[in-house]
Amino acid sequence: MNILRRTTIKFAIIAAVMLLAGVFYRCSREQTEKPRNEEEQVLVLSPEEETAQTGTSDSDTHDFPEPLTSEEHLSREETPESVVIEEPSCFVHICGAVKTPGVYELSQGSRIYQAVEMAGGFLPEADQSFLNLAQPVADGMKITVWTRQEAETAAQGQGIAFPGTQSGYPKEAKAAEESETKPKVNINTAGKEELMTLRGIGASRAEDIIAYREKHGSFQKIEDIMKVSGIKDAAFEKIKEDITV
Repeated sequence: MNILRRTTIKFAIIAAVMLLAGVFYRCSREQTEKPRNEEEQVLVLSPEEETAQTGTSDSDTHDFPEPLTSEEHLSREETPESVVIEEPSCFVHICGAVKTPGVYELSQGSRIYQAVEMAGGFLPEADQSFLNLAQPVADGMKITVWTRQEAETAAQGQGIAFPGTQSGYPKEAKAAEESETKPKVNINTAGKEELMTLRGIGASRAEDIIAYREKHGSFQKIEDIMKVSGIKDAAFEKIKEDITV
């Protein structure tokens, strides 16, 4: 009986101790969780409050670039920034009365004056009058700058090639020389054979000129020849430097 009582008392004491320990543990846990919950409540902000504090919004933090159009995609693919387009060039040989003759590389579309500049410019004795400085250069072109003495020799018909021409001297100089040395045809006195020496005047046209002259009298001025049938402005331009009255 005494043993049973002692056992009962022992269990009661143990139960009381456990109950007190549980109560103490629960109270201490509530004390520790309460400040933590209050801190979490303070830290949890609404989106509006967060925006007001940070000064940013969802649209600011997610600023994605606009998608490219198909044309922009093609443009970026076809012309990458790393590709460098080289301008085509050509090589010309310039010699004669320039300071530094030689072969020079120029960009396509350059002019003769630019080639002269690359060669150091003209020498004092250079004759620039027979050189077309505005003429475009071509790849493999040879430019010869003549002295004044060489130009005078060429103008006298010695057959010296000028720069920019295939052979001989320029057409303008050649035509001027021919007009000065060749006697003009007098359209009032010339016969059929002499009239046929004019450019574009054949046998029938020469006969027309003679017939007009016999019918209407002498020509008063060279422009009167256009009164002959078949001789108009184009034909007159060819012969006006070779005729007289």
